[in-house]
Amino acid sequence: MTIVLDQPGAERLDEVTGALRDWQATRGPMQLHPGDLGWFWRFGAEATAAALRTWRRDGRIVALGLLDTPRLLRMTLAPDAFQDEELARRLVADLTDPGRGVLPAGEAAVDAPATALLQDRLAEAGWSTGEPWTPLRRDLAEPVKDPGVRIEVTGPGRVSVRTAVHRAAFGSAIFTDELWHVMAAGPLYGEARCLVAHDGRGEAVAAATVWSAGPGRPGLLEPLGVHPDHRGHGYGTAISVAAAAALRELGSSSALVCTPSANVAAVATYRAAGFEALPEVRDRCR
Repeated sequence: MTIVLDQPGAERLDEVTGALRDWQATRGPMQLHPGDLGWFWRFGAEATAAALRTWRRDGRIVALGLLDTPRLLRMTLAPDAFQDEELARRLVADLTDPGRGVLPAGEAAVDAPATALLQDRLAEAGWSTGEPWTPLRRDLAEPVKDPGVRIEVTGPGRVSVRTAVHRAAFGSAIFTDELWHVMAAGPLYGEARCLVAHDGRGEAVAAATVWSAGPGRPGLLEPLGVHPDHRGHGYGTAISVAAAAALRELGSSSALVCTPSANVAAVATYRAAGFEALPEVRDRCR
């Protein structure tokens, strides 16, 4: 059966997100999550569709990728396709040839599950490994303790507080109130929450967005940050605990997050919040 590469239009986003949701498994590898699409959705449905690539066999989606940037493809595969030789070789061909419309010529990177055969075939094609990242997971079978700070769930009237913490935490001006409203209007935000932690004086000190993939599946923290004026006081741990609690309320089986291994403070923060570090993962780089 022929494998077909496609760029889905906005009218097919429900199908794509549905497949991605179905592929999430509690003990599965760190992989592209519906929350990654939900966070990207702040740029709108058309932009999200333009950044997606799907590979189909006999009409069924067997692999999909999100161009997080023009030179970084974050992708995953159907669980029964991880060791599919034909698919792995087709993916390498499509990722390598700029004419296929996935990645441009020159430097590029692919974020794919560590256990996928694609990793081996990319290595054989000369792709090296990038910096290590540490995935972390927290099981949500048991109730989550109180985070010890006041947590506010962001609603339309408090968007400016949420976006201001993000801009300060990441030193970036690109998350505006307008983008939050676009994101929140998207279908994936129905299973998401934006949280803001406040200190004893009522100041907003940390924020996170959590994304459920549905009951019984792992949820994702993306993004999470602490205001630089309030670091070193445990607020990162507090918002991480609150994020886990919110995902448990949404029915998630576990909470996932991934951070550069070089960011030892972030790894320590998640560990303090009850997350367990998993084996490091690396992008494949050309």
